Amino acid sequence: MNKTVGLKLFLMMVLEFFIWGAWLPLIYNYLPSLGFTTQEQSWILNAFPIAAIIGIFFSNQFADRNFAAEKFLGFSHLAGGLAMLGLAFTRSFWPFFSLMMIHCLLYVPTISIVNSIAFAQMKDAQKEFGRVRTGGTIGWILAAWPFTFILVDWDKVQAANPQGLRDWLYTVLGSGLTGEALQAGTRWTYIVAAIASLALAAFSLALPHTPPKPAMTGADKLAWLEAMRLLRHPFVLILWLVTLVDAAVLYSYFNWTARFLGEIGIPGNWIMPVMSIGQVAEILTMLVLGAFLKRFGWRATMIIGILGHVARFAVFAYLPQFQGVIVAINILHGICYAFFFATVYIFVDEVFPKDVRASAQGLFNMMILGLGALVANTVCPVLIQKTFTANGVTDFRGLFLVPLTAAAIAAVALGMFFRPPEKEKPSLSEASAPAH
Repeated sequence: MNKTVGLKLFLMMVLEFFIWGAWLPLIYNYLPSLGFTTQEQSWILNAFPIAAIIGIFFSNQFADRNFAAEKFLGFSHLAGGLAMLGLAFTRSFWPFFSLMMIHCLLYVPTISIVNSIAFAQMKDAQKEFGRVRTGGTIGWILAAWPFTFILVDWDKVQAANPQGLRDWLYTVLGSGLTGEALQAGTRWTYIVAAIASLALAAFSLALPHTPPKPAMTGADKLAWLEAMRLLRHPFVLILWLVTLVDAAVLYSYFNWTARFLGEIGIPGNWIMPVMSIGQVAEILTMLVLGAFLKRFGWRATMIIGILGHVARFAVFAYLPQFQGVIVAINILHGICYAFFFATVYIFVDEVFPKDVRASAQGLFNMMILGLGALVANTVCPVLIQKTFTANGVTDFRGLFLVPLTAAAIAAVALGMFFRPPEKEKPSLSEASAPAH
């Protein structure tokens, strides 16, 4: 792949995931501060997964066969960025929900689109995708760390009157906002995300042209339907279902971790950086992913990714008193994401027919970003309410054992039933090609 093109794809991934990483981690604590009911919060949180489900039937169809991918990307981030900007200044439910829905409907399909743009430029996806996708990981990290300075109690800093740069920096980093002030300051996450979205809209003009792909002769006119038909292959179906479970486990982490870290004493301005430690590890993991896949294959790589969740939730559940261990264990997030979800994207690109690959990516995104998140966002608030004790302390051990068990079962199911075809056998594309 051309180095200039590779750099553009890398920067595309940086901006794409910066947007999501800027607002997602703190939204779970922000919504209650706006006075929204539990039901209203669920509707807002589920805007993203609902958009992912709708995307497979609508947006990805357009991206596959009707629009140049880079133009679709640019329009989506222009309109979606403006909607995100509006969220920073909205405190009423219906306007907030409507703007979030607009943003999500436009943003979610772009996760598949950036993958399609990247894969279209690659000669060896197993070798090259990891390097390009690392940009997304860096983007998520970059979205987290500025908030160590944004979510700061500046009155406390001024009162401390630090002398010199070193003392000033030490005071700032140790003066994170708490309580209602932290919740109010969280609106800056939407402003930062909006700026990144508008920047990507402009940058899309410089991306490689990726034309729409007409349907193959004899293929169904609906790309998503053609992709759904491939679920008749048992190994694709089992991977699709395991992806649902693993996605629900992943979103359980996002639902509960910010609150958990706050309760064990992590300052408010450090919660997002602590949660971004996993993305730092993900950079290294993505760089070795290609070699690992070639050495160990699809199944072993994915199982290791799922077991990463088991280990992380076990530490959360049984060692909350060791703050340093809790912080360090977030490094496993890199393995959880790269070894399972990134591997799924590469697998889909290799086995699905070319003209429905964007919709095939959307098919799995429907689980990763849609149904899996929908399950977590529906179940997690209920579980956390039921484990809330009279003295205001949450039983996080009981909570974390739920996704821990689900991840362990998913790993076993994948090991027993996921049997993809050997490389020397016909590809799924060939097996699914119409007879002549």
